[in-house]
Amino acid sequence: MTTAEHLDTIDRLRTRAFPDVRGRSEVGTSGPGYHLAELGGSRWYGDEDAVDRLGHEDQVAAEFDALAHRLEERWGKPDRFTLDSLTLRTEAGEVAQPWQEISDTSDHLHLWRAGERWVAVYEARWGADHSPQLMAVVTVIDPP
Repeated sequence: MTTAEHLDTIDRLRTRAFPDVRGRSEVGTSGPGYHLAELGGSRWYGDEDAVDRLGHEDQVAAEFDALAHRLEERWGKPDRFTLDSLTLRTEAGEVAQPWQEISDTSDHLHLWRAGERWVAVYEARWGADHSPQLMAVVTVIDPP
């Protein structure tokens, strides 16, 4: 997907109602007060060539940077959050969705206030054998 397509997805989610229960959507997962969008595909690598894997990781990082730059043009400099401190609070059940899922898969994100909703972009990491996945969240739930 292109940066323009990522922006279009985020814009559609900013105007979409939230469902009453968590479930899959055409772009990811939605639940009460949030939409999570899978903007770029994660790949399982297993024993595949490390050079191919590094190339894909570089591509995801470049897409993240390009998208963050375009969102910064819209809403100014993002708040950059490190999510490491949420691990203990998540294990204790003190962190609401979507922040719990985000902190389970990422160690940082870029966050903007866009009207009445929060918009964040991050790279989800699903395991050592997977490349990162470019993700976005649109939510009315304040960050922890």
